[in-house]
Amino acid sequence: MNNIQLDDNGRLRHFIGIEGLPRHLLVDILNNAESFISVADKQVKKAPLLRGKTIANLFFEPSTRTRNTFELAAKRLSADILNVNISMSATTKGETLIDMLRNMEAMQCDMFVIRHGESGAPFFMAQHVAPHVSIINAGDGWHEHPTQAMLDMFTIRQYKGADFSALKVAIVGDILHSRVARSQIHALTTLGASEVRVIAPKTLIPKNVESLGVHVYDRLMKGLEDVDVVIMLRLQKERMQGALLPSQHEYFQYYGLTDAKLEVVKPDAIVMHPGPINRGVEIDSEVADGDRSVILQQVSNGIAVRMAVMSMILAPKSTEQKKDKH
Repeated sequence: MNNIQLDDNGRLRHFIGIEGLPRHLLVDILNNAESFISVADKQVKKAPLLRGKTIANLFFEPSTRTRNTFELAAKRLSADILNVNISMSATTKGETLIDMLRNMEAMQCDMFVIRHGESGAPFFMAQHVAPHVSIINAGDGWHEHPTQAMLDMFTIRQYKGADFSALKVAIVGDILHSRVARSQIHALTTLGASEVRVIAPKTLIPKNVESLGVHVYDRLMKGLEDVDVVIMLRLQKERMQGALLPSQHEYFQYYGLTDAKLEVVKPDAIVMHPGPINRGVEIDSEVADGDRSVILQQVSNGIAVRMAVMSMILAPKSTEQKKDKH
């Protein structure tokens, strides 16, 4: 996959997944995102880097935060943005993905941001797009959600510094069905986190997940001991087949995050959540709205990180100039 993601100079051409990408590229994304944070504070929230470029959002699954932040990121880079209403598109009449791509390419689109329920769909599309067109994966099946993981890494760096080697991070919840968890694990291990833990009932832990370099816990309190970062995940009931849990009430009792359960983490630990939040299921409102929570900051950071990725792909010369300044 990395051969498709990178051009002949080792720069991003597509952003489909984090697995296997070199550490320096992830650091470049974080550094470039830092330079875009200040855009939100300007009276005119615009940078001219992608003027004349056209970016199409193709969301085959529902989304609020991801689609909206991609749209804002494109607009702040001065690109033209096209939001395709998939439910009203010709794909509902039997048009194939390839035919849809060809028609969108004929409209002179430069980039497609794709969310799809099938794992591998963005990779498949990257294999078939024209040489001048790029693909960003906005979440595919159970596979990956790379920009979400990078905005999470950016948020961690904001609060904990650039050195990940001292950090212990716990990812709690529906690991089995979570594309976000997979991308987070790849990003954290690539950036050199001291320890990555996954905490969930045994029915929600993927087989052989230890091969990704994580430590597995099925008891919440034990897994949370002495961690610096807690990342909560929602139960993805729409992807579950069969009775994997007795009830949401019982799940919250054993795995829901409360202030009492946070007593075992480090005093300055932060709490994160990629959203959407299910209050009273995986997280208590007092925690979600509490002093440790950086959940809304994650949303804000999503715009800067997605600006960074888009500009690194479509405006490589500009970002190379930025990189030289760091």
